[in-house]
Parts: sequence; structure tokens; C-alpha cells
Amino acid sequence: MIHQYKNNGYNIVLDVNSGAIHVVDDVAYDVIELFEDHDKDAVISRLKNKYSEEDISASYDEVVQLKNEKALFTEDDYEDYIIDVTKRPTVVKAMCLHISHDCNLSCKYCFAEEGEYHGKKRELMPFEVGKAALDYLVAHSGHRRNLEVDFFGGEPLMNFDVVKQLVAYGREIEKEHDKKFRFTLTTNGTLIDDDVIGFANKEMSNVVMSIDGRKEINDRMRPFPKGAGSYDVIVPKFKHFAETRDQQNYYVRGTYTSFNKDFSNDVLHLADLGFEQISVEPVVAKPEDDYALRESDLPELFEEYDKLTAEMIKRRREGNAFNFFHFMIDLEGGPCVAKRLSGCGSGTEYVAVTPGGDIYPCHQFVGEEEMKLGDVFSGIERTDLVDKFKKCNVYSKPECRECFARFYCSGGCAANAYNFVGDINGNYKVGCELQKKRVECAIVLKAADLDN
Repeated sequence: MIHQYKNNGYNIVLDVNSGAIHVVDDVAYDVIELFEDHDKDAVISRLKNKYSEEDISASYDEVVQLKNEKALFTEDDYEDYIIDVTKRPTVVKAMCLHISHDCNLSCKYCFAEEGEYHGKKRELMPFEVGKAALDYLVAHSGHRRNLEVDFFGGEPLMNFDVVKQLVAYGREIEKEHDKKFRFTLTTNGTLIDDDVIGFANKEMSNVVMSIDGRKEINDRMRPFPKGAGSYDVIVPKFKHFAETRDQQNYYVRGTYTSFNKDFSNDVLHLADLGFEQISVEPVVAKPEDDYALRESDLPELFEEYDKLTAEMIKRRREGNAFNFFHFMIDLEGGPCVAKRLSGCGSGTEYVAVTPGGDIYPCHQFVGEEEMKLGDVFSGIERTDLVDKFKKCNVYSKPECRECFARFYCSGGCAANAYNFVGDINGNYKVGCELQKKRVECAIVLKAADLDN
């Protein structure tokens, strides 16, 4: 499978199955487009009014050589491999620890419903439950040495004392079991102080700080319960936090909605504030929500990603670069084959744990009772669900089979598919289209780096 497109002055040809990416001239671009369905003479005949026959012939021969070298028009060798992936024993390596089902903000798009998660009571995780969760993770991690735990909410800093206790416990048992915990924290920033910063800089491998961008955008969607905006409270804290981490190992993470479809301005606003690690993602919302993104918005959103790409190329050349999470693709190494085929591992390698100890496939399934897998005290009861998640991959989703981005997005988000089409093997169309656009822009950004 070949995917071709033009963006920001670059002609890109992606050989989907091999992952080879080619930046080509106009002649080669047009030759490749005709190559599979036409022989050399037919290609020359069709293009001779645009280019010289000599150039067309030379380009055609180069394409033949690249095909012989398995860098173009390659076959898919992975479909049989997925059978081996689904037969692997279930080993848990990452956990989203819902340390707080409570929050001091009232973000309008929050899937956690201010920590209530589908009407569940607000509560904080006791140390005993968190301890059992870490013990569960260690016991079910097999030979995996490196384990990940994200302190999540609601707002986890509302239960900061237990966070500290659990990190201390984790450091204690990792020595005993020859494990290494990588702790991370996701926070709205309102409760950050010097104690939090000092502790996080010592113990947290990554910190995600939630902010939506420009003041008016952030305060519209991320207010306090009584309506006051959070921007003026969190920006100084986040800027200081990022500086104490040397602008590494953190993200300021925002969500864009129908109210700021010009979201590239929010990304650039965050960059202009001095943040170098930025993630601004599309909201996932029901169509009836006034802030939801719809298919009719896609052309406008695509243009925003193109504008952001152009500005990032410009700033990199000026020595004023920043990273945008969704444009970060490793074209030389990247995830292993199993990860490219099956994604984040929700429900198998990755689980979420509630304050009461219930286990769900991931944080976005919490509160969906039919998706409860078990608990940290008794273990997994719904092995049928685990098996279903294990078999969820790019080949189990019909729409992914013919998608050029399938080995980059790994089939997309199972929770989004479940929430929009009722099946983890389905596809959330708006999300898919935006993901494809981001992959295209990420590749162009890499091409520009090499061209610099």
C-alpha cells in the first residue's frame, strides 16, 4: 500500500507496509501514482506532456529499483504475526491509579464528570487500596522489570499525602522484587506548591499539566465550580514547574473544542509562554454537546494542523523550537511490531484502578459497569473481556485494514470506538481523520528537519 500527499511544499510517498518514507520530486510523485496500473510505456505516454521522456524513464527505473529493494509497494507481512501476539500471556506493565475521584475544577468537557465517573460517589483512594494495586501490578507483571503508574483523577493532588505514601511503598517493594517503577502525575495545577514541585522532581518521571491555551479559551472550559477561570492561577505555577524540570519530562496538555477550532493559536500561545513540551488534543464528545467536533469541522481542523506545521518548521529553523506531542514520530526505531499492531494494551497490559480498587481496561472505561474486569483484591474475573481486548488490533477493525496510518495509530482508541459505535473493534471517524492528518504533518516535519 502506498500513500501519497503534498504538504508545505513537500511531496511525500509513504510505503505503508515497510514504513519507508520518500520525499520526491514532481516527476517521481506522478510516476509512483501511475506505477501499479501502468507499464513503463504507458506511464511515459501519460506524463510526456508535463515532463521530458528521459526524466520519466529515469524516474520509472528508480521506482523499480526501490520496489526490488522492498522500499516501495511492499507486501504486508504482519497479519500472520498478530496471531502470535494474541497468544501471548497477559502481563500487566502499566496502571492508571485513580487516586482521587474528586476535583476542584468544573471542566465542561471532562469525561470524569469532576471525578464522579458516571454518577459514582466522590471519594479519595485510601493507602490500603493503592498498596493492593501496586502489589497487584508487581504480581501480574511477569518478567517485566519496568512498570508505569500514573496518578490520575479527578485531581490527584487532592490526595497528595497518599500519593507520597504510595511512591514510598513502591520504592520499597521495587528493590524486593527487582522492579523499577516509573511514576507520573496528571494535574490541573491549582494545588501545585513548592512541596509538590520538589517531590515531583524527585519521584515523577513525567508530569502532565492541564491547560487549554489562551486565557479566554481555558477559562471558558476549565473554570472553578463558582465560575471563575483557572488560567491566572495555573499559568505561573506551570511556568515555574516546567523551568524546574529544565523544560523536559513534562507536557502542558490542552483540549480543543468547537469553541476554538483555531487551536493552532492555542498551541502557539503556550509556546510563546515558554513551554517547550506541548500537547493539545481534540475533544471527544457526544454530538449533542455544543462543544463537540463534527465531521463538517474537519476541513477547518486540517488547515489548522497545516498552519501549525508551517509555523513549527519556521521556528525550528530560527532556533526557537518546541515539541508538539501529536507530531512526534520515531521513523527510525519506534514501537515494536506488537505495539504497532495492537496499540496501548488497554485491558491487557494497561489497566485503571478506582479508589475502591475496581479494575477497568483504562481510565476512560471507569464507571462503565459492563467493562469492570475485577478488583485488586480478588483479581480479574472477566477473562472474556481481557481476551476481547487482547484480540483488538488493526486487523480486527475492517476500516483499519485499508488505512495508511494503521501502524502509527495502532487502530486508535478502544474507548472512543466503544463510546461512539458500541464496539472496541469499531472506529470513531472524526478521531481517525484527525489522526491521519497528524501523521501526515508529523512526517512533513521530519522531512523539513532533514532538509534544514
